Amino acid sequence: MHRIRFFARSLLPIAVLAATQSLLAAPAAEGAVRAEPAKAATGAQLLAQAAPDECFAGVGQPYPSGPPCGTGTPKVNQSYVWGLTRSDDRIWFGTGANVQCLTLGTSLAQTQPTQNDDYVCEYGSSQLAKQLGGFPAQLGDWRPPKVYLYDTSAGQLTDKTGDITGRSSTDGQRLETTVGMRAAGSNNGVVLLGGPGLIGINLFAFDSESGRYLGSTTIPEYGNIRHFVVADGALYAGVGIGPQGDAGGAVLRFTGRTANPFAYTVVGALPSQVADLVVHQDRIYVTTWPSAGGTTTWTAAGVWASPPLADGRPGLNRDDTTGWRQVWNVNQYEPDPVVASTYGLGALASYGDYLYWGTMHVPLQATAAMVRKYKPANDQQGALAVKNTQRTASIFRAGGLDGGSPSVELLYGESALPVYDAKAGTWALASTSYQPKYGASGFGNTYNNYTWSMVVAGGSLYVGTMDWGEISQYTPPAAIPGLRAALGTPDKSTFGADLWAFDSPDGAAKAVDTTGIGNYLNYGIRNMVTDGSAVYLGMANPMNLRTNTSDDVPEGGWQLIRLQTATGVTAQTDDTD
Repeated sequence: MHRIRFFARSLLPIAVLAATQSLLAAPAAEGAVRAEPAKAATGAQLLAQAAPDECFAGVGQPYPSGPPCGTGTPKVNQSYVWGLTRSDDRIWFGTGANVQCLTLGTSLAQTQPTQNDDYVCEYGSSQLAKQLGGFPAQLGDWRPPKVYLYDTSAGQLTDKTGDITGRSSTDGQRLETTVGMRAAGSNNGVVLLGGPGLIGINLFAFDSESGRYLGSTTIPEYGNIRHFVVADGALYAGVGIGPQGDAGGAVLRFTGRTANPFAYTVVGALPSQVADLVVHQDRIYVTTWPSAGGTTTWTAAGVWASPPLADGRPGLNRDDTTGWRQVWNVNQYEPDPVVASTYGLGALASYGDYLYWGTMHVPLQATAAMVRKYKPANDQQGALAVKNTQRTASIFRAGGLDGGSPSVELLYGESALPVYDAKAGTWALASTSYQPKYGASGFGNTYNNYTWSMVVAGGSLYVGTMDWGEISQYTPPAAIPGLRAALGTPDKSTFGADLWAFDSPDGAAKAVDTTGIGNYLNYGIRNMVTDGSAVYLGMANPMNLRTNTSDDVPEGGWQLIRLQTATGVTAQTDDTD
């Protein structure tokens, strides 16, 4: 879920964060275009990937100049294609740096520096944290994001970050106080990219035709933004309200053009932040995250439907704000209330007559919530908490949504899950009230923890996951016994994100690739967009120490991959990511 909580707003003024750039080594040219095909699914081609941008000489040590690195080893900080959108033959995307470290620090409260063969998280020992007094240790591995444009006709990648920093000091400061470019969307000649910042969310706009940078803004009321969708010619985004994004949710309709790209209207009010959006049968449907997982005041993650787009004036408007209705929530599946409080819902898609969606589970977050509430008395009870709180991504679909009584099916999931009896101090299986139609959760891989992306292309529904098998090797030793008891020992041959495809609403999904699309260090398919003949995959790969091109281990950092689909088939037309 990556519910990143950025640094305390009152502690770090903009001037301090703007100064961070001077403390970090000057970034190297990044994202060289790769022409060779990825060794993965048939038709997959690696278009571009992150290059090393820093030199690492040991935890807590100053960063040597480079790359190239005269001393130390190359390190690649930019890890996620975090926001992705398509405009004609151009793919726009923004990155996030060291997101794995940020997630471990913020979601699981890990601040002890760690280094292994794949990645390093310095936390409070980083040069950033050491030289900026008051900087939170859990965010010591943060670096400013980057923005790129990939021209699919020319096969050319252009770094657009300098367009932002070169415009004005205000634009540069906004970029340098942004966690990452977590969302991207395009419509009416405007490309918008943005993410959580120092105060609210920061948005950056480009002219989609000329590539010209249009400016930036901050919307202080909101703390998170993840996705956009185009519906009936209008651009919508889902956001989280409040400094952390967990004080409720909203849906925004952006009405701006190139002359005023940031104009918007609030058209949806929800009890928790919006994760993803899609158009289905003349409505916008959204998934949400819990408002405050693990507490007594949380609001369960759910699926919500807008009023019909055709009602009143075209599209959604201010009058539709309170007209949204919930059609499903995780309490209808997960029998343990504490575990349910940590569920997020992820990608969703309209395919055939059905709405599809899936669940998201930050590794060990449910365990942390259970420990906070019940405080296991000994190591044995702690191991049982680890074992019984782990969950794997489940896939659902619903038909008959306009009829008032939707028919919800579990496609991949479990018929029973462990529930804790606090009075007896024991665990027992309880029914989920569903029978999986096609198979177990995670498409049978217990380390598939996120349903991270979906897109319809070439007549098929593609589903991209996060697979944390590779990083589970570095789980704190105390959690290992319970973890392996719950999920089993990970099969190294299946490390890497999964891509599955439903070729028809009438059948099970088939595996397109289960090893990270040619790079098993790609632990997630964070975003997908399509142009009708191909799907473009934005990968998540936080293995920042994997930069040796002469060994037999693939490289770390984000990748942009093109996957050929059936040529000439009309694909989903919404510019959704």
